[in-house]
Amino acid sequence: MDWFRKEKSPPGPDFSHIDSREKAERLVETGELVALLMLPEEFGGDGRPENVVFVPQFVADLRESAHENIIRPLVAEGKVTQYSVEPEYAGKCFIPIALKLKAYNPAEFTYEIRIWGEALGRP
Repeated sequence: MDWFRKEKSPPGPDFSHIDSREKAERLVETGELVALLMLPEEFGGDGRPENVVFVPQFVADLRESAHENIIRPLVAEGKVTQYSVEPEYAGKCFIPIALKLKAYNPAEFTYEIRIWGEALGRP
């Protein structure tokens, strides 16, 4: 009788209803989300809208930890000279389901921060 079973939702938060910057900014006001610069100021980023994503605080904390403990030492050692962050979205949602950090040239470091939705179900 599997047809009576509900489809399981992925664990974690569900931001699928946040389909505009205005809705995301309201969640920042309530403390549910924070505005995060994908390319931080220390790497030349600024507050232009295309550089800002809205994420739960734990994502900002994980990204900061990766910067402090991995990326910054790689830069200091001359092992990486370039950096990028690629947000992954689902549908029309304004909140990314994952962020992919990449520090490279000549060495390479990649790190995916899974935030919500289908990204949480990946191995």
